[in-house]
Amino acid sequence: MTPRNPRDIERETRPPRVGVLSLQGDFACHRRTLEALGVETIRVTLPADLDRLDALVMPGGESTTMLRLLESTGLRGPLASFVASRPVLGTCAGLILLAREADGLPFPTLGVLDVSVLRNAYGRQIDSFSAPVDVAPLEGPFHAVFIRAPRLRRVGEGVEVVARRDGEPVGVRSGRIVGLCFHPELTQDLRLHRWFLEQVAGIELPASAESMARGEGAA
Repeated sequence: MTPRNPRDIERETRPPRVGVLSLQGDFACHRRTLEALGVETIRVTLPADLDRLDALVMPGGESTTMLRLLESTGLRGPLASFVASRPVLGTCAGLILLAREADGLPFPTLGVLDVSVLRNAYGRQIDSFSAPVDVAPLEGPFHAVFIRAPRLRRVGEGVEVVARRDGEPVGVRSGRIVGLCFHPELTQDLRLHRWFLEQVAGIELPASAESMARGEGAA
């Protein structure tokens, strides 16, 4: 009999464990959403925090500040290794950090998602808005919040568009990587996080969290 991977055995005996990059930005809102789905969350601020995670969320915030903090904390290298092989959801600034190309940054992006991103493309904080978006993996529209949101000016070949606003791409997926221009964690609608955890990361959620997430309305 082939010996079982200790990592697989550990996953079967503990709750799903998802990290949230917590250097700067709205990481607390992502943690609340994930915990509502029955997931154990880990604040990722140092390289050791990436150990034994089933997936990672990279939140919105200031992409320039995040990149500087990745350098100063020594987290950039371990994070780059993680996102190159493990499931990750990037929202707003998180999408920018994952992108292959983005404008006006002090350090290179992680470059694992073949898209080009225009930062702050919808204007300043005062120009923030919410609007329904069509999300292909979900049943029905998702009411999305856009705050100093980036725009996808190029989507690479092989990258799937999973969300559109008025026909324009606002969400993409490439294998285990999902990038969104908007903030799903700022609503009460759990469906996008649930989809990422179950269908992208392959995480089995507790039955109670599954029923809670199904059909949850937007705030």
